Amino acid sequence: MIRYLSVKELAERIGVKPATAARYKLPEPDAFIGDVRGWLPETVDAWHAARPGKGAGAGRKPRSAPDA
Repeated sequence: MIRYLSVKELAERIGVKPATAARYKLPEPDAFIGDVRGWLPETVDAWHAARPGKGAGAGRKPRSAPDA
C-alpha cells in the first residue's frame, strides 16, 4: 500500500506548523482523494531540500553598533 502525507504530516516532516505549511507554495501533490492532497515522503524531502534557505540577504539585518 502506498502511504501519502497530508498537509499536517508534511508540516511535521519539515518542522513547521500546519498553518505555516499551508502558506507555502507546496509541490504538486502525488495524489488526490476527492479534494484532499497527498504527497509521497520522497517528494516532500526533495522539495524541502531544494527550497531556498536562510542564505545571504535573508532575515533581518543586524543592527549596527552605535558610534562611540
